[in-house]
Amino acid sequence: MSKADPRVDAYGDVDELASWLGVVRARLVSAGTDEDVASMLEHIQRDLFAVGALLADPRHRIADRVVKATLGPDDIARLEGWIDRFDAELAPLRKFILAGGSEAGAWLHLSRAVCRRAERRIAVLGEDAHPIALTYVNRLSDLLFTMARAVNARAGAPELEW
Repeated sequence: MSKADPRVDAYGDVDELASWLGVVRARLVSAGTDEDVASMLEHIQRDLFAVGALLADPRHRIADRVVKATLGPDDIARLEGWIDRFDAELAPLRKFILAGGSEAGAWLHLSRAVCRRAERRIAVLGEDAHPIALTYVNRLSDLLFTMARAVNARAGAPELEW
Protein backbone atom coordinates (compact mmCIF):
# COMPACT_ATOMS: atom_id res chain seq x y z
CA MET A 1 0.00 0.00 0.00
CA SER A 2 1.30 3.45 -0.90
CA LYS A 3 2.26 5.87 1.87
CA ALA A 4 -0.02 8.34 0.04
CA ASP A 5 -3.05 6.06 0.45
CA PRO A 6 -5.86 7.66 2.50
CA ARG A 7 -5.98 4.49 4.63
CA VAL A 8 -2.35 5.08 5.69
CA ASP A 9 -3.27 8.68 6.58
CA ALA A 10 -6.14 7.42 8.71
CA TYR A 11 -4.22 4.87 10.74
CA GLY A 12 -1.25 7.24 10.92
CA ASP A 13 -3.45 9.83 12.60
CA VAL A 14 -4.78 7.18 14.97
CA ASP A 15 -1.18 6.28 15.84
CA GLU A 16 -0.34 9.95 16.42
CA LEU A 17 -3.36 10.24 18.71
CA ALA A 18 -2.24 7.23 20.75
CA SER A 19 1.19 8.87 21.09
CA TRP A 20 -0.27 12.17 22.31
CA LEU A 21 -2.35 10.27 24.85
CA GLY A 22 0.90 8.70 26.02
CA VAL A 23 2.28 12.20 26.62
CA VAL A 24 -0.78 13.07 28.72
CA ARG A 25 -0.57 9.80 30.64
CA ALA A 26 3.15 10.33 31.34
CA ARG A 27 2.40 13.82 32.66
CA LEU A 28 -0.35 12.57 34.95
CA VAL A 29 1.77 9.69 36.24
CA SER A 30 4.77 11.93 36.92
CA ALA A 31 2.53 14.43 38.72
CA GLY A 32 0.80 11.70 40.68
CA THR A 33 -2.61 13.14 39.83
CA ASP A 34 -5.74 11.93 38.12
CA GLU A 35 -4.87 8.24 38.36
CA ASP A 36 -8.33 7.37 37.05
CA VAL A 37 -7.69 9.41 33.91
CA ALA A 38 -4.23 7.87 33.42
CA SER A 39 -5.76 4.39 33.66
CA MET A 40 -8.48 5.29 31.16
CA LEU A 41 -5.89 6.69 28.76
CA GLU A 42 -3.91 3.46 28.87
CA HIS A 43 -7.08 1.54 28.03
CA ILE A 44 -7.82 3.95 25.19
CA GLN A 45 -4.28 3.60 23.80
CA ARG A 46 -4.82 -0.16 23.63
CA ASP A 47 -8.16 0.40 21.90
CA LEU A 48 -6.50 2.72 19.39
CA PHE A 49 -4.13 -0.08 18.39
CA ALA A 50 -7.26 -2.09 17.61
CA VAL A 51 -8.67 0.83 15.60
CA GLY A 52 -5.41 1.00 13.64
CA ALA A 53 -5.53 -2.74 12.99
CA LEU A 54 -9.12 -2.49 11.74
CA LEU A 55 -8.17 0.38 9.43
CA ALA A 56 -5.10 -1.43 8.14
CA ASP A 57 -7.18 -4.51 7.35
CA PRO A 58 -9.92 -3.44 4.92
CA ARG A 59 -10.97 -7.04 4.30
CA HIS A 60 -11.49 -7.54 8.04
CA ARG A 61 -9.30 -10.63 8.27
CA ILE A 62 -7.48 -9.66 11.48
CA ALA A 63 -10.41 -9.11 13.83
CA ASP A 64 -11.64 -12.70 13.60
CA ARG A 65 -8.36 -14.24 14.66
CA VAL A 66 -6.78 -11.63 16.92
CA VAL A 67 -8.92 -10.82 19.93
CA LYS A 68 -6.85 -7.71 20.77
CA ALA A 69 -7.89 -6.18 17.42
CA THR A 70 -11.61 -6.23 18.12
CA LEU A 71 -13.85 -3.38 19.18
CA GLY A 72 -17.56 -3.53 19.69
CA PRO A 73 -20.60 -1.85 21.20
CA ASP A 74 -19.32 -2.46 24.74
CA ASP A 75 -16.27 -0.34 23.98
CA ILE A 76 -18.46 2.52 22.78
CA ALA A 77 -20.65 2.14 25.88
CA ARG A 78 -17.53 2.35 28.07
CA LEU A 79 -16.59 5.67 26.44
CA GLU A 80 -20.14 6.94 26.93
CA GLY A 81 -20.05 5.93 30.59
CA TRP A 82 -16.79 7.79 31.10
CA ILE A 83 -18.24 10.89 29.42
CA ASP A 84 -21.22 10.76 31.79
CA ARG A 85 -18.91 10.27 34.77
CA PHE A 86 -16.85 13.37 33.95
CA ASP A 87 -19.93 15.41 33.01
CA ALA A 88 -21.27 14.78 36.51
CA GLU A 89 -18.18 16.57 37.93
CA LEU A 90 -18.55 19.64 35.72
CA ALA A 91 -20.69 22.72 35.55
CA PRO A 92 -22.78 22.82 32.37
CA LEU A 93 -20.99 24.47 29.47
CA ARG A 94 -22.77 27.63 28.35
CA LYS A 95 -20.17 29.10 25.97
CA PHE A 96 -17.27 27.96 23.85
CA ILE A 97 -14.00 27.67 25.75
CA LEU A 98 -10.41 28.10 24.68
CA ALA A 99 -8.15 25.08 24.81
CA GLY A 100 -5.66 25.28 27.65
CA GLY A 101 -5.80 25.21 31.42
CA SER A 102 -3.43 22.88 33.22
CA GLU A 103 -0.62 21.19 31.33
CA ALA A 104 -2.46 17.85 31.18
CA GLY A 105 -5.71 19.62 30.25
CA ALA A 106 -4.01 21.45 27.40
CA TRP A 107 -2.49 18.18 26.11
CA LEU A 108 -5.94 16.56 26.26
CA HIS A 109 -7.38 19.43 24.21
CA LEU A 110 -4.60 18.92 21.66
CA SER A 111 -5.35 15.18 21.65
CA ARG A 112 -9.02 15.96 20.99
CA ALA A 113 -8.07 18.01 17.93
CA VAL A 114 -5.87 15.17 16.63
CA CYS A 115 -8.75 12.77 17.31
CA ARG A 116 -11.11 14.90 15.22
CA ARG A 117 -8.57 14.89 12.38
CA ALA A 118 -8.33 11.11 12.62
CA GLU A 119 -12.12 10.94 12.48
CA ARG A 120 -12.16 13.02 9.28
CA ARG A 121 -9.48 10.80 7.73
CA ILE A 122 -11.45 7.67 8.62
CA ALA A 123 -14.64 9.21 7.19
CA VAL A 124 -12.84 9.77 3.85
CA LEU A 125 -12.54 5.98 3.54
CA GLY A 126 -16.34 5.75 3.27
CA GLU A 127 -17.56 2.18 3.01
CA ASP A 128 -13.97 0.94 3.27
CA ALA A 129 -13.77 2.15 6.88
CA HIS A 130 -14.75 -0.25 9.61
CA PRO A 131 -17.92 1.37 11.06
CA ILE A 132 -16.99 0.67 14.68
CA ALA A 133 -13.67 2.48 14.16
CA LEU A 134 -15.44 5.65 13.03
CA THR A 135 -17.96 5.49 15.87
CA TYR A 136 -15.25 4.82 18.44
CA VAL A 137 -13.12 7.76 17.33
CA ASN A 138 -16.16 10.05 17.21
CA ARG A 139 -17.13 9.25 20.79
CA LEU A 140 -13.51 9.39 21.90
CA SER A 141 -13.17 13.00 20.77
CA ASP A 142 -16.14 13.93 22.96
CA LEU A 143 -14.59 12.04 25.87
CA LEU A 144 -11.25 13.81 25.44
CA PHE A 145 -12.99 17.20 25.53
CA THR A 146 -14.89 16.30 28.67
CA MET A 147 -11.78 14.72 30.20
CA ALA A 148 -9.78 17.91 29.53
CA ARG A 149 -12.43 19.97 31.27
CA ALA A 150 -12.46 17.59 34.25
CA VAL A 151 -8.67 17.52 34.58
CA ASN A 152 -8.62 21.32 34.45
CA ALA A 153 -11.41 21.62 37.02
CA ARG A 154 -9.62 19.21 39.37
CA ALA A 155 -6.43 21.28 39.00
CA GLY A 156 -8.31 24.51 39.68
CA ALA A 157 -7.46 25.83 36.19
CA PRO A 158 -10.21 28.19 35.03
CA GLU A 159 -11.89 27.74 31.66
CA LEU A 160 -11.41 30.76 29.44
CA GLU A 161 -14.54 31.60 27.48
CA TRP A 162 -14.36 32.64 23.88
